[in-house]
Amino acid sequence: MPDLDYVRREIERMRIQMGRHRREILQLQRAGVGTASAEALLSRMEAKLESLCAQRDALKAAEPRAAKGRVLGGRTW
Repeated sequence: MPDLDYVRREIERMRIQMGRHRREILQLQRAGVGTASAEALLSRMEAKLESLCAQRDALKAAEPRAAKGRVLGGRTW
């Protein structure tokens, strides 16, 4: 299973790639070219991104949390 840093980098890479893809689709639409297959690819990319985000959240929840320490000079109740 990939680690949390890898999943985060992959999410960022996919978001950048999807932004480029959206701009290309807009250019094709302005030129009057059919974009059905490009839009289908974009929807598959969005589904993959959602699964990566879910995987990231699961990995983040599985990480051990740091114990809360007392603040220096804080009040004792």
